[in-house]
Amino acid sequence: MERTLIIAKPDAVQRGLVGEIILRLERKGLKLIGLKMMSLDSALLQAHYSEHLEKPFYAGLENFMKSSPVVVMAWEGFECVGSVRTIVGATNPRQAEAGTIRGDLAIGAGRNLIHASDSKKSGEEEVSRFFTDTELFDYEKSEYMHVYEAHERT
Repeated sequence: MERTLIIAKPDAVQRGLVGEIILRLERKGLKLIGLKMMSLDSALLQAHYSEHLEKPFYAGLENFMKSSPVVVMAWEGFECVGSVRTIVGATNPRQAEAGTIRGDLAIGAGRNLIHASDSKKSGEEEVSRFFTDTELFDYEKSEYMHVYEAHERT
């Protein structure tokens, strides 16, 4: 099973959209394995957004991500990274399709509500960056027999 990290960014928290984000991921059939609210510091943000450190928008991004608590979540499912990226929608909400989280709930390019891992590798790295092993839960999700074929559950 793949893992992916979701961050409900400050705009999602302030606008009361965390429940909507969770609802959409649960409806897809994904399994929530970790959840916490936290404030992000510069060191964690610089590690998380390392590929953007030298870009002109980084300082504003860091300040925004520190402006309010966020809700970080670890999700698990068969090939879930791609499924989650589809549910989240394009990075720029004005280009995101209707029916996606960003397409339905956001409009400003710098205020796109949510971070989602962009690959299986980054999903594993990001989940381990934000969660310790004791904060992640391994449990049997009984509905999986109704969501996945047998070979997808292993």
